[in-house]
Amino acid sequence: MNIPNSTKQRVVIIGGGFAGITLAKQLNRQNLQVVLIDKHNYHTFQPLLYQVATGGLEAGSIAYPLRKVIQGFPDFYFRLTTVKEIDTQNQKIISEIGDLHYDYLVIATGSKTNYFGNKEIERNAMSMKTIPQSLNIRSLILENFEQAVLSNDTSERNALMNFVLVGAGPTGVELAGALAEMKRAILQKDYPDLDIQKMQIHLIQSGDRVLNTMSEKSSAASEAFLKSLGVNVWKNMRVQSYDGRTVTTNVGTQFETATVIWTAGVQGACPVGLPASSLVSQVNRIRVNAFNQVLGFDNIFAIGDIASMETPDFPQGHPMMAQPAMQQGALLGKNLPKILQGKTPEPFVYNDKGSMATIGRNLAVVDLPKYHFNGFFAWVVWMLVHLFSLIGFKNKAVVFMNWVYNYIRFDREGRLIVRPFKKKSFSTFTTDEV
Repeated sequence: MNIPNSTKQRVVIIGGGFAGITLAKQLNRQNLQVVLIDKHNYHTFQPLLYQVATGGLEAGSIAYPLRKVIQGFPDFYFRLTTVKEIDTQNQKIISEIGDLHYDYLVIATGSKTNYFGNKEIERNAMSMKTIPQSLNIRSLILENFEQAVLSNDTSERNALMNFVLVGAGPTGVELAGALAEMKRAILQKDYPDLDIQKMQIHLIQSGDRVLNTMSEKSSAASEAFLKSLGVNVWKNMRVQSYDGRTVTTNVGTQFETATVIWTAGVQGACPVGLPASSLVSQVNRIRVNAFNQVLGFDNIFAIGDIASMETPDFPQGHPMMAQPAMQQGALLGKNLPKILQGKTPEPFVYNDKGSMATIGRNLAVVDLPKYHFNGFFAWVVWMLVHLFSLIGFKNKAVVFMNWVYNYIRFDREGRLIVRPFKKKSFSTFTTDEV
């Protein structure tokens, strides 16, 4: 990897997500050599991926160069590669561009879509965890309408204009709301020769309420908002199969659609090499102690979505969200120098600052530790929190100007097919990542 030898202890961080870059910033000017590794050369602000997928934002406005994050940090290095395996016995990582020895290893590889073993759905549905996947969804949505304009077959045209979203967590709810707003204000202008009112948006949830990780008040409000926008909300329903044309559910209901977007679950994106005893096999997360040390190792840590720290308050690990990831990264950045100095590290205690989701224009729900509110004020709070959480002044400015323009004009000018999504046929789509 062409990393110079050093007398300093080498810390290797795998992953440039919220956890990884928070840790990297915290280790600045410590007496360490730090190597940050990621398969992309940018950090993705994942909470706004749905806006890229629906043309509200361009991809560049939610991405930030990882090399710029560590620019000016002494003895910091970035390498663009995928880690293939962790060799714990020899304390090295094996990647596509070579091997690298570590003194301390931090795994911050985040999460990926969980299809729960259903290969047919994995093959035919779309996922939205990365910028390329979001661009694929954007292209497919627009390509469907372009194809619908050309079709004389009513059933085919309806299937092209029907969208099924599986999973009513924040991602599914926000994406459903964004599609509904496109239907109400944009698509009817772009496609006057189509009856856009026949476009259907189905949001399927296996549980008995949407946003089931939020309060019942916020859940009820978000469902009411979705229905007011024309979204069909289906609860206590599970998708069993999708062959590229027909969605089959456990209650017998079927949906004819050319597009299924799967947001029903995530699992850890864990590199190969750790012993099975260190893993939670059901969700592919890594077991860690209160200091984020991987069980069975003193010099290997896991932070963020990939880490499963089981506590009385969180028996299945902390939620796979940005806040726990950033807090774990910040604390580990303080603990690593303490460990090197032989001092006792500080245990991690999650500070739940609340959760929120936006459903559409002037519509959002916010849960704070002591307060729950929804509507216009919640929507403003959601915008401010996400705006200030973006990395880089330019990204903040671009996103803010886009939001202002979109609000005033009620428009989404990012609806461009700049990289067509290749599909084998109407009934068989490829979901390979780029």
